[in-house]
Amino acid sequence: MAKHKPHARKLRLLAATKSNRRVPAWVMQRTNRTFLRHPKRRNWRRTKLKV
Repeated sequence: MAKHKPHARKLRLLAATKSNRRVPAWVMQRTNRTFLRHPKRRNWRRTKLKV
């Protein structure tokens, strides 16, 4: 990927990186482990972003 990206694109990539985290342990604990996995998790090989 190019080194110099448009700022808006960089922000979208950053938002996608931040949202690609696991469910926090305290959330699992608070909900009695009903939320074990994140429904919107994304793998860099499987699902590509529309950026």
